[in-house]
This record gives sequence, C-alpha cells and structure tokens, in this order.
Amino acid sequence: MRSADLGLQADCGSCFGLCCVALPFAASADFAIDKDAGRPCPNLDAEFRCGIHADLRQRGFSGCTVFDCFGAGQKVSQVTFGGQDWRQAPSAARQMFDVFPVMRQLHELLWYLAEALTLPPARPVHAELRRALEQTERLTCGTAQELMELDVPAHRGEVNTLLLRTSELVRAKVPGRKKDRRGADLIGARLKGADLQGANLRGAYLIAADLKGADLRAADLIGADLRDADLSGADLTGSIFLTQSQLNAAKGDTATKLPPALNRPTHW
Repeated sequence: MRSADLGLQADCGSCFGLCCVALPFAASADFAIDKDAGRPCPNLDAEFRCGIHADLRQRGFSGCTVFDCFGAGQKVSQVTFGGQDWRQAPSAARQMFDVFPVMRQLHELLWYLAEALTLPPARPVHAELRRALEQTERLTCGTAQELMELDVPAHRGEVNTLLLRTSELVRAKVPGRKKDRRGADLIGARLKGADLQGANLRGAYLIAADLKGADLRAADLIGADLRDADLSGADLTGSIFLTQSQLNAAKGDTATKLPPALNRPTHW
C-alpha cells in the first residue's frame, strides 16, 4: 500500500490547526516566540490557517516549515473527533491536543512501513511488514481514550525490529564494506564527496555537515538529524527512510538527487 493511499501527507485544509496549537516551541533560531503546548499560535487565524504562511522563514518561524505531521492532523480532526473542532467543543480540546502527538508517531511508522513494502530486497519480510502496517493502521482508528492509553514506545520497538531487518536487506545489495555510523556525532563533519552508499546513518547527528556531492544511495537515514546539512549535489536516490521533514531542515540545490516520493524544498 502506498503512503498516499494511507493519507500520510498533510492536508491542512482538513485539519483544525493542531500543530499550531497542541505543540510547544521556544524562542530560538527556529521560532520567533515562546508558545506553550495547548495555546494557539498568534498567527493562527479563525479558519485554522497560518496568517503568515508565505513568509514563515522571513518572520523567524523556519521551524514551522520543517514540521511534517504525516497526515496525523486530518486523521485526528476528521476521524478521531469526527470533524468536531476544538473551538466549537472546548471541553474536548485537551484530549484532542494530547492525541495529536500520539497519532503523529503512528503515522510516521506507517510512512516507514509503506516505504519498506516498496523495496524489492525486503521481500523476505514483506508479509511481516504488511501485518505491522495493518496493525498500526487499526491503532490509528481507535478512540481518543484508546490512543492516549497506547504504549507507543513498545509498538515502535516492534516495528523498528522489522525496519532494521529491512535496512539490512536493502544495504546488503550494495557491494563492498558499508560504513556504520549509527547515532554518530557528525555535527559539522566534512563529508564533501564522501562515499556513503549503503551506510547506516540511523540517528546520526549530521547538523551543519558538509555533504556536498556525497553519495547517499541506499543509505539508511531514519532519524538522522540533517538540520542545516548541505546536500548540494548529493545523490539521495534510493536512500531509505528519508522523510520530507528531514529534507526541509537541510540545505540543497537543483543538483541534489532525491527519492521520487519526496519534493525539493522551496527554500533550496
């Protein structure tokens, strides 16, 4: 099943601005102001739209342009709460805001599972991946109370076992010895033109790393921190578990090669 069929791309028109209310942020290079969880951003208008959407980066809210809910916003708004918004039903607001981050985690897992099922080398575990995807999808359709009581870390652990196996199968097809930099501190690393084909970069800190012209084909990038990493001219085709949010946080150019499921960020 493709991610589009699962509704894993944000549809802000079907959401009640949940990311602009439920989540907190602190004044920093990414956000111009402090905002507590559950308090609406002052830029959120009466129609649940961002009043400065076209100028977020220029107004100091680049963090908003990086965030991706994987379609959790519309799922909570239209399915879990049946189209009832938090302004019309303030008694349900707190519960809605608490459910949103849980749903986002589940939708992120669905994104990874859906991608894994498109990878031919992972065929030996496709049946298990499909069962995990179906189970996760069922969980997203639970009641608000069921979602809040869900042991998300335990479920993530079960899914991650399958995603690790998927990664191993895909990267095993790359000839030669592959670099294992899982969770490595590569902040500001000079990796221009580096051969990282088939590398394990899970959870690696690549903040502000120089990856210009690097070969990242078939590299596992799940959870890698790519904030301000320079991907100009890098080859990311075939990289696995890369998300739009990671790309949005990075730098790149027209020469950066991307997986077909992802879009070139407008600020590149």
